[in-house]
Amino acid sequence: MGVSRLDVFYRRLLLTKLFIGGWGKPEDLKRIFEFRKVIGDREKCKTLVPNDYPVYIDKIEEHPDCHIHNGYFISPLENLVPGILPPEAVKARFQFIVPKKWQKNRPVCIHLAGTGDHFFWRRRTLMARPMIKEAGMASVLLENPYYILLRSSLKNVSDLFVMGGALILESTVLLRWLEREGYWPLGMTGISMGGYMASLAVTNWPKPIPLIPCLSWSTASSVFTTGVLSKAVNWTELEKQYAINSVYETEIIKLLEYCGVCRHSSYIGTIQLHVKPFLVSNSLLCLSLKVINMIKNLYLCLCCVSTSIRLIPLRWHKSLRLHEKETLQDGKTVDSGKCCRPSLHRESISFMKGVMDECTHMANFSVPVDPSLIIVVQAKEDAYIPRAGVLSLQEIWPGCEVRYLSGGHISAYLFKQSVFRQAIYDAFNRFCLKYPNLQ
Repeated sequence: MGVSRLDVFYRRLLLTKLFIGGWGKPEDLKRIFEFRKVIGDREKCKTLVPNDYPVYIDKIEEHPDCHIHNGYFISPLENLVPGILPPEAVKARFQFIVPKKWQKNRPVCIHLAGTGDHFFWRRRTLMARPMIKEAGMASVLLENPYYILLRSSLKNVSDLFVMGGALILESTVLLRWLEREGYWPLGMTGISMGGYMASLAVTNWPKPIPLIPCLSWSTASSVFTTGVLSKAVNWTELEKQYAINSVYETEIIKLLEYCGVCRHSSYIGTIQLHVKPFLVSNSLLCLSLKVINMIKNLYLCLCCVSTSIRLIPLRWHKSLRLHEKETLQDGKTVDSGKCCRPSLHRESISFMKGVMDECTHMANFSVPVDPSLIIVVQAKEDAYIPRAGVLSLQEIWPGCEVRYLSGGHISAYLFKQSVFRQAIYDAFNRFCLKYPNLQ
């Protein structure tokens, strides 16, 4: 299956760069990776968010068909990993859009924001208001912690991981609040990045729940390494930071647990590599340069198929001795040769894949309680969310349903909103039939 030309063309029209600040502070990455091992295990998370976590409504707007409640609460991530969130994101804000007349039960679906979906108006207009008219279903729109005040600030790779941790915990707060208020059934959805974040949140919920991720898949690593968004990544800054700061390869790399399968057709045709997990020891680093060059020319990155393994990409640049000086953004001078070695781009891509899979691969998180309540909606020619070379959601969540749309990411977002809404209704109906007394 090819990729959508519209997806490629649309991406070329946008001049924005991703991760202009680089990888993020090494100490932040360490804290995030350690916290991922907690939040990735549903059993360990049962007590992270109290059942009576405080939620506040500070404004109510009346409309002909609904009431819109504006509310807020303090993000639990601020208490669990202090200082990791930017100050403006500590207070999580949401809109609760409630129909004036319920059709059946009091169903509520939480919608998480997609890339660039600032504030609430887009989800409110395209999804929440039509859902009131079509199904009498309420919606909660949670503001993305990095989209506060209509300003995206995903400047570092680490910001994406902080966002994920915050949204998992904030979704738990909202689900428990809705339960306390007597709403039922409850479910989660999102489009693009919002669908992915909704998937993460549901892995943490201890009960069966409908999940409808639209235009998202099993990991974000392919999005930023092989998808059209990879062209928007500021690889120059990432490569420079990776080359000059040894902490990435000496400390952070040891924290990674990588899942998935990676195919490299440009190197080995149609052969698929399966590399067993291993750790790079000091003795391996002492191999001859000839052997190391042979290895690095064979692999772009290390790939593996187990669901809990270690990824330690090989490093060769310590053998290089280049002395030309270069001035960095902070005024320091370093050997510019470190930033110009031939393998640096491949190494940076390998490291990006490793850190992305560590914090975003669904196989690194608990399987939802009942995968049969999951309806995934995917575009066949999606150039933003590559599916080749990674574990599918059907493999990670046996029993989930995947519905495919013709076309790509952009066309599906623009013209298939009704299909997304129908998938939501189907998942909620499936839940009610299977768990009529689970309230």
